[in-house]
Amino acid sequence: MSANCDTCAYNVYDDEMGEYFCEAYLDEDEICRMQMNPNRSCPYYRSDDDYAIVRRQN
Repeated sequence: MSANCDTCAYNVYDDEMGEYFCEAYLDEDEICRMQMNPNRSCPYYRSDDDYAIVRRQN
């Protein structure tokens, strides 16, 4: 998908499978669009950095 997946809040580790997966709800068309154009940013990306908003306010 996007290079931002490592810092996304929806990127969750599954202990049973031993790998990360996207927990955002994506329908089949969205997944296909993102795979066809990997440079496109994810519309569901949400930063996992809780302090990002605070830094913007300063």
